[in-house]
Amino acid sequence: MCGRYALAVKPEDVEAEFSMIRIEWFPPRYNIAPTQPILVIRAGREGREAALVRWGLVPSWTKDMAALPLFFNARSETAATKPAFRGAFRHRRCLIPASGFYEWLKAPAVGRSGKATVIRKPYYLAPKRKLVAFAGLWDEWADANGNLLDSATILTTAANDDVAALHDRMPVVVEPQDYDRWLGLGGADEAGLGDILRPAPPGTFTAVPVDPRVNTARFDDPALIAPTGPAKPAAPTPETQLKLL
Repeated sequence: MCGRYALAVKPEDVEAEFSMIRIEWFPPRYNIAPTQPILVIRAGREGREAALVRWGLVPSWTKDMAALPLFFNARSETAATKPAFRGAFRHRRCLIPASGFYEWLKAPAVGRSGKATVIRKPYYLAPKRKLVAFAGLWDEWADANGNLLDSATILTTAANDDVAALHDRMPVVVEPQDYDRWLGLGGADEAGLGDILRPAPPGTFTAVPVDPRVNTARFDDPALIAPTGPAKPAAPTPETQLKLL
């Protein structure tokens, strides 16, 4: 599950990671939310290309965009066969650069009335590397007037030990040696991608508690990813396991 993430780097960092040139300027982002523009790397005529698209995939065959669920995540295990994603999985895979993502821990608390309640504590999952690439899908949709909208979703897989105390799902992380294969460059296709669609190795991310302001999308500043306490919970419990929505 990934409903918020960060891309707090410079364009030249993206250029270096993906061996690209001519990345257009974009500001560091610390609290990227669904429906907002996101940076993706996809296959172009001359190799890898960067694009800004809407986060929340709109399938090309959609008649009424307003009636769609907000497809900001897709389960990697079923994306190749689900009607909303199978066309994109076959022809329009992408990489989504990120410098970390957020998950929430459910914790018991006592409200002002004295009644027991549950609060959601945000954690930031920071990778060891400056940047990672989430596996994504993108699609192109046109409205009745021919106006085009490109959009994308993040593929998820079972959580590894870094994330399991917070959620049972995590984004698929594509390793650099698999970038072109995932994008379908060099003749690669959707067959044989199962080894990419797996949990990241343990130790890829460190989870730290962060400012609850991240719960509100209008906040977007470096203080959001600053640790407010020690690292992640020691082990998952039934109370802390979140279910995929």
